[in-house]
Amino acid sequence: MFGIKKALALFCCAGIALGAAGCGSSSSVNDPDKLNIVCTIFPEYDWVREILGDKASDADITYLLDKGTDLHSFQPTAEDIMKIASCDMFVYVGGESDKWVENALKEKTNNDMKIINLMDILGSSAKEEEVKEGMDGEHEHEHEEEHEHEEEHEHEEPEYDEHIWLSLRNAKLFCQSVADALCALDSANSETYKKNLAAYTEKLGKLDSDISALVSGAKNKTLVFGDRFPFRYFTDDYGLDYYAAFVGCSAETEASFNTITFLAGKLDELNIDTVCIIENSDGKIAKAIIDSSKNTDRKTAVLDSAQSVSQEKIAGGETYLSIMQRNYETLKTILG
Repeated sequence: MFGIKKALALFCCAGIALGAAGCGSSSSVNDPDKLNIVCTIFPEYDWVREILGDKASDADITYLLDKGTDLHSFQPTAEDIMKIASCDMFVYVGGESDKWVENALKEKTNNDMKIINLMDILGSSAKEEEVKEGMDGEHEHEHEEEHEHEEEHEHEEPEYDEHIWLSLRNAKLFCQSVADALCALDSANSETYKKNLAAYTEKLGKLDSDISALVSGAKNKTLVFGDRFPFRYFTDDYGLDYYAAFVGCSAETEASFNTITFLAGKLDELNIDTVCIIENSDGKIAKAIIDSSKNTDRKTAVLDSAQSVSQEKIAGGETYLSIMQRNYETLKTILG
């Protein structure tokens, strides 16, 4: 089905390449003989591979954050825009960090492109970013709320928590949308995609049940994060509470004295012996929290937000499910 569009795609891509050449970017473009799919973050990329199954080798799947770039600081290159412009399917989160997408899609040359916006799929189930007691920025947030009617932009849209992929239950919804798009694009293999979706959804459901059982029997149901907190969708799924240094999308790297002492106090009050951090954290804030608590023998543990995984780790077999399974194993040690 893709041979029909070959000449047009080559023509369009050549034009884009000429326009981008002035920006000093690569002139490489999508393969017009393959199903071309562009994903922003790792979970999307991995879901596409799982649903394609054996057909993945027949597709050209681009993963934009493949060098470990953080979603919140990612900016597409001219080559990225070229790939998006002519792809058959584009999958993105659709939160505040993806504001660049609107302009990128204005350049699209494929009017039949399947566009999957995960936030749109979630709809009213999307959660506003939450500022919890003790977080850095809490008092500033309260001050803003008190004076919201005095601000110039009082009708600004709320900022939603982008980390929607960390809910296994959300992942089922997103994978269904991916499968539907693949079936529409490649109807000849739709039964294969449906079977792959069913098998993968069963795995997601099994891990979801395992985590539910773990939390149900846990003595401690509160997490303390000496870091950003991207796990709100995850904790809400299982009725876990949390305290953290920063909101999930924060760019802060230094916690205030008040935040550190507050979180240290929570460790002592709730008798929690582990401070959580996210992947790639230097652990300095977590260490400061432990050092400020009554028991300085406490430990740290990593919960992985899965948003950006390097090609080296992918080559080593890393998947969305392997990350979430590892988070489950870590939770076993934290919740007791």
